[in-house]
Amino acid sequence: MRTEPLHAPRRNHRARTRVLLASAVAAAVGVSGFYIANANAAETVVPGRLQAEAYSAQSGAQTENTADADGGKNVGWLADGDWLRYDNVQIGATVQARIASDNTAGGTIELHTGTATGTLLATIPVAKTGGWQKWVTATATIKQPPTGSQTLVAVMKSPQKSDFVNVNWFTLGGPSTTPSTPATPATPATPATTAPTAAPTTAPTTGAGWVDVDQAKWATQLAEFNAMAFRPITNNPVRVAESNASCTVSHAKTDDPIVFPNLPGASHMHSFLGNDSTDAATTTETLLANTGSSCKPLDDHSAYWIPTLYENGQAIEPHGVTVYYGSRLPDTTKTVPFPQGFRMIVGDAKRQIDTPKGAPGQFWCAGAGGEIGRSADGNWPVCAKTAELTFQLTFPDCWDGVHLDSPDHKSHVGGADGDGKCSGKYPVAIPSLSFVIGYPTSGSAAGFKLASGNASSMHGDAFFAWDNAALGHRVKDCIVQKAKCNTAGTF
Repeated sequence: MRTEPLHAPRRNHRARTRVLLASAVAAAVGVSGFYIANANAAETVVPGRLQAEAYSAQSGAQTENTADADGGKNVGWLADGDWLRYDNVQIGATVQARIASDNTAGGTIELHTGTATGTLLATIPVAKTGGWQKWVTATATIKQPPTGSQTLVAVMKSPQKSDFVNVNWFTLGGPSTTPSTPATPATPATPATTAPTAAPTTAPTTGAGWVDVDQAKWATQLAEFNAMAFRPITNNPVRVAESNASCTVSHAKTDDPIVFPNLPGASHMHSFLGNDSTDAATTTETLLANTGSSCKPLDDHSAYWIPTLYENGQAIEPHGVTVYYGSRLPDTTKTVPFPQGFRMIVGDAKRQIDTPKGAPGQFWCAGAGGEIGRSADGNWPVCAKTAELTFQLTFPDCWDGVHLDSPDHKSHVGGADGDGKCSGKYPVAIPSLSFVIGYPTSGSAAGFKLASGNASSMHGDAFFAWDNAALGHRVKDCIVQKAKCNTAGTF
């Protein structure tokens, strides 16, 4: 931020500085913007006052020193759609905001409970005050203030997209406010690209099966990612956002540590790729602690698995699986690494329907000659002798920014919106993961069976445990820069 009259015009400075979110645990290149911060002790302590920088999470915000007698810090670079979230606050009937603006368009600050689209409590008007450090106090009334501790989300609304307001503090008219679990910001890091400003449209879901990301660890991982320098692009690589892990089958077990944790033998047979310790008792910690893997690079300690394929009653294991980390989004710069311990599933083991030629979710034939027929039941291709049975699984590439897992192992992730962006419930761009699975068989009229049943039940699981630096550099160098990388993460 700036203390006037320093720096370039604010409109241009935002384009450079918002992308940093470098003070710390702030999110970098394309992250959700979730950030935990401390209130500044130098600011005036007033009952019911909430220092603006004491947010529990945010999107699009940065802090700066406030250049007047009130001292401390303020939050700025706030534009339409940006938001600030405060947990465990008490709200009274009259709310105030100390604001400054040098934008003639103005706008409003909407105060919602729970989420950015939750119940609207009050609207605080914003007009030009004559400077980004020229402060006024705006007041609004809440007709029916909620009782007890609340999550309050301040959403910025403006008719145009440029920065339009700085916020020094809110006075909520309730008892003295203490936001939950603050953490200390870290040192500013290397500039990155613009972080997304979309907030989840629903409150973080809790209960059985929902696994929250450890925000402190996630913030540290993002800060390290933000600090990474880009590898200079050389050798004129193909401009496709992609890196990969090259895998073979490690072992097979009737275990599933995502669906049936700590229940050995509870699942159908799975063919496991990657970490060779994977079993029903697998956790993030056990994956990171084990260095043995059937995937390269060895920096990838993750576990991947698929249902075992059978031909004439005999297991047919893939001779190789390429696990691609890429992006299908038009703007790859908003992609961040998977947080440690992230897990997800694509496909449905319970889906038992016919898959005739042309149906979605097909096994197919890769190689010269391709498909030359179908199995007797019509559900499987028969390949030329110069081709082989192949399948590609593609996972969602947007995340809710809150959960490592969900009860169905799918609800915390989703696809891009109609504009090809991660938004709404899933505002955080993650690598587009896909498995390309090659089986050493051409098939026959007898067809195949999966351990989960019909061809339609094909599915894949991923449990991530990379070395943070190794994954971070691949995301930054290969996906963000849109350069096709090899297994080593180089061009």
